Amino acid sequence: MIFQIIKPNVTIFIILHKTTRMNFTNKIVWITGASSGIGKALAIELSKQSVQLILSSRNEAKLKQVKNECENSSNIKILPLDLEDYTNLSAKTSEALKLFGSIDVLFNNGGISQRSLAKDTAIEVDKRIMDLNYLGTVALSKALLPHFIEKNSGCFVVTTSIVGKIGTPLRSSYSASKHALHGFFDSLRAEVYKNNIKVTLACPGFVQTNVSLNALTGDGTPQEKMDSATKNGLTSEHFVKLLLKAVKREKEEVYIGGFKEKLAVYVKRYFPKLLSIMIRKLAVT
Repeated sequence: MIFQIIKPNVTIFIILHKTTRMNFTNKIVWITGASSGIGKALAIELSKQSVQLILSSRNEAKLKQVKNECENSSNIKILPLDLEDYTNLSAKTSEALKLFGSIDVLFNNGGISQRSLAKDTAIEVDKRIMDLNYLGTVALSKALLPHFIEKNSGCFVVTTSIVGKIGTPLRSSYSASKHALHGFFDSLRAEVYKNNIKVTLACPGFVQTNVSLNALTGDGTPQEKMDSATKNGLTSEHFVKLLLKAVKREKEEVYIGGFKEKLAVYVKRYFPKLLSIMIRKLAVT
């Protein structure tokens, strides 16, 4: 819909795009990072709908447990994979396509976090986080992309983070990997718009998952401690309901979290120096 506003010597055209809605009914959905947290909650919620699911992560035993917790388990297949082994993801994608004959939506949800100062973080840890969070997600998406282009439809949903928009202490490598995802998928969205392929970037704030327990410290070992902010965050189930609503509305980018996390995104946009001062005052241990 186009509105024309005419003022003296000025003509302004405002283009309003009609809001469309995606329907998950009878869709084939592939979820990475499906063995716990947000990925597990996604699997359970989507299993209540008329959806065929492919669940992936490194831990096959946990994937089987998730499948048992889902409804309509006969519509669920398990495909173990390791995003860090990104050179093998083309073969894994071929396996995934054979399970149901097609794929409609890929939830890129697998990844790992960090809890260490930049000066204390070994470069090997930086590389591992980037390999897993960025290159693994990109490699899997690029492997599936020809299938989406061929059928002239598809949807990539990418779980990034609020720190994919705002860098904070103890998250330098993690934040970098999430910023990189925004750069890649924003570019991809523009490239494949003509192919009716959608991209939703989901930026969680604090969500009650094992992300802080599994987060890598400076030497690459897991932190094995639950952050208080994570413990007090949104439940995975609540996060997933909001995420699916955003995907159905074909949102390009969505921030899901507490008031402070979402506010920080807008402070960064309009008052970046103020946010820098606020970020410097965050507790660093």
